[in-house]
Amino acid sequence: MKTKSLLIAGILLLITTQVFAFQWPWAKKKSNTLTLTGSTTVLPIAQKTAETFMDIHPEANISVRGGGSGVGIAALIDGTCDIADASRPMKTKELKKAREKGINPIETIVAKDGIAIVVHPDNTVKALTLSQLKDIYIGKISNWRDVGGESGTIVVVSRDVASGTFEVFKKLVLKGDKVRDGALMLASNQAVATTVSQTPGSIGYIGLGYLSADVKALRIDNVLPSNKTVVSGEYKLARPLFMYTNGKPKGLVKDLIDFILSHQGQNIVKELGFVPIK
Repeated sequence: MKTKSLLIAGILLLITTQVFAFQWPWAKKKSNTLTLTGSTTVLPIAQKTAETFMDIHPEANISVRGGGSGVGIAALIDGTCDIADASRPMKTKELKKAREKGINPIETIVAKDGIAIVVHPDNTVKALTLSQLKDIYIGKISNWRDVGGESGTIVVVSRDVASGTFEVFKKLVLKGDKVRDGALMLASNQAVATTVSQTPGSIGYIGLGYLSADVKALRIDNVLPSNKTVVSGEYKLARPLFMYTNGKPKGLVKDLIDFILSHQGQNIVKELGFVPIK
């Protein structure tokens, strides 16, 4: 009888050990690790603030990836990231899909941005109207001489469909029309900036944080993109930048977002060429 009792106790101990040894998928992730995925516009903000945050909190382990707003939002819905970076609001269909999967997306605006229209520095054109810009992108205007420049084919450079910047550009400039056939559809702000800097006849659009001497920003309706003109509302191609979380931020997610919204975090936003919200 004693032997039988010991056997049963041993079996129960083995079962208990196995139960506690098993880790549920969501328990495998340590509370000091975070993954941010999404917008290449928000990417510099996410990277720099994460680096500074980890300098202050060495125990934190934060991974930051790009891919585009659509990629980040999809990752949040699938539960493969903690924060989705986005340069556009979530779409109704994305919100519906998220809620069907038990995800409750909450947005936090971390900065503002202007979409700068850029050309090669040697281009003699200095300004376009919104109407001219639309006509270039839908293919009605295909030569620089038609907008006051030297004769030459316009090479249209755009962002791909996963891009939040593309979605905002489509809404504010194209007004629902399609980008012309033959346009170069690129995956990141940096790819657009690099292509325009190396292609004399090109035109593209990038976030303020990607402006440099390698490209020339155009006046749109006689207004240059800048922190000042975005804040004042004079520059019309502007938008907020978001970070989306599943539910109200808490734990390390909240700590990071609070840091980004702090005086130090917003100074980083400004240093990177974007527009602080505070």
